[in-house]
Amino acid sequence: MSYCRQEGKDRIIFATKEDHETPSSAELVADDPDDPYEEQGLILPNGDINWNCPCLGGMASGPCGEQFKSAFSCFHYSTEEIKGSDCVDQFRAMQECMQKYPDLYPQEDENDEKSSKDLEAASMEASAAKEEKRSS
Repeated sequence: MSYCRQEGKDRIIFATKEDHETPSSAELVADDPDDPYEEQGLILPNGDINWNCPCLGGMASGPCGEQFKSAFSCFHYSTEEIKGSDCVDQFRAMQECMQKYPDLYPQEDENDEKSSKDLEAASMEASAAKEEKRSS
């Protein structure tokens, strides 16, 4: 006998072997091939930013979404010789916003930073070794 149980915000559904013996009658909705945001990547064919791209990790929504969009847009559309050098104020505003929500936007701690540097160094050493092999 299958049944449901609510635990806080979660709903737990127990199914029996018999429940799974019959094929599902669920119908899947086909993706809309004309959806301009579906599987387009970060930049849409017209050059606009796809704010729905999963690659943004939800940064475009949330408490600092507007600041993120402002900074990211500025960088994307920047025509300065050093790309994004005209966006310092927008990135500063985004950073200030994120610092107000440390649970949502954790700061990289010193150990993480060291690990990143170690990985970069190892990668550079591997590249140098490959290049050395090619030239000999």
